[in-house]
Amino acid sequence: MGYVAIKGGRDAIEGSKTAFDFLRTQQAENEQPLQAGAIENQLRLLHSRVISEGGLYHPELASLAIKQAQGDSLEAAFILRAHRSTVPRIAETEALDTSKMRVTRRISSAFKDIPGGQMLGAATDYHLRLFKMELLNESPEAFRAVSKQWMDELDLDTIPDSFPKVVEVLRNENLLAPIKQSRHDQVPFDITREPLVLPLPRSAALATMARGEQGGLLSIAYSNMRGYGDIHPTVAELRVGYVPVMLPHPITGKPMEVGEVQVTECEVVAMYEEQDGKPMFTLGYGACFGHNEVKAISMAILDRALQKGEQHGPSHPSEDAEFVLLHVDGIDSMGFCSHYKMPHYVTFQSDMDRLRTTQDKQAQEEAK
Repeated sequence: MGYVAIKGGRDAIEGSKTAFDFLRTQQAENEQPLQAGAIENQLRLLHSRVISEGGLYHPELASLAIKQAQGDSLEAAFILRAHRSTVPRIAETEALDTSKMRVTRRISSAFKDIPGGQMLGAATDYHLRLFKMELLNESPEAFRAVSKQWMDELDLDTIPDSFPKVVEVLRNENLLAPIKQSRHDQVPFDITREPLVLPLPRSAALATMARGEQGGLLSIAYSNMRGYGDIHPTVAELRVGYVPVMLPHPITGKPMEVGEVQVTECEVVAMYEEQDGKPMFTLGYGACFGHNEVKAISMAILDRALQKGEQHGPSHPSEDAEFVLLHVDGIDSMGFCSHYKMPHYVTFQSDMDRLRTTQDKQAQEEAK
């Protein structure tokens, strides 16, 4: 693709940057700049989305990226992922054990009663979609009162440290295939260091979707739900919480907890297939950084659809690994879309020349 140099464009580009910053800083009287903590807490679901799609768990930098991008989640994720590419890798953690999650929300649509109990936590599922007009002029006192009321009513002694996995109930009843021990020895595919060359292992598909764009994942998963596929799942368990991160101790080599990351995890039970000569339920899995329930559910549906496509051949777009995995990354998609705004003078001039030549030849033929 040919480009031509833009002479005298530097001043225009600098002016464009200044105008962008001006639109962020023009403000009402007494308005204060957004601080990182305010973005992380008051815009927490946007914050979670950027962390997940950026592929870097760094809450402060995610807040900065949102502020810098003026709320554009794709641009913010791009900034975060660009920074990640400059950071050296000093260690690798063990696989996170989500059974040890410090749960803040946990539900199952498969069972009314589950081991440990349903835990609704924070969600908009039960809200009326009506405006809360009092938030337009929320006072600092009213703002703090909400938090105080919650803390006064909270009884931490009633919350267990961890919850058992719901799918283990199905495994114990031999309704779900047991986990193959060979999977524990598999090295996960590193999508940040290896290109996506099909066919890909399941770990590559899950990693790609884990930092995929929520809307893209939802769109393709929705096509499956609507009939362009036959994965009609039941949510065995959806959980949100904080998972401990383990690293080897520098002296003893034994695993030690160095922190925790917020994760949303979803396990869906889908149609049954014959496994080891016996009909059993099949499982779809999704997990990503932050509080991203729609993304985790969409991931789990697509994970199951991709497994079906691998086993029996894809019959719908959602079962085609190439179609799904090469189209759900928001950074890739945005980059390709945005590149059309760049100068294409040479190629378009060529298109015009060919069109003029074709029209001239057609006119000559008609004149004969």
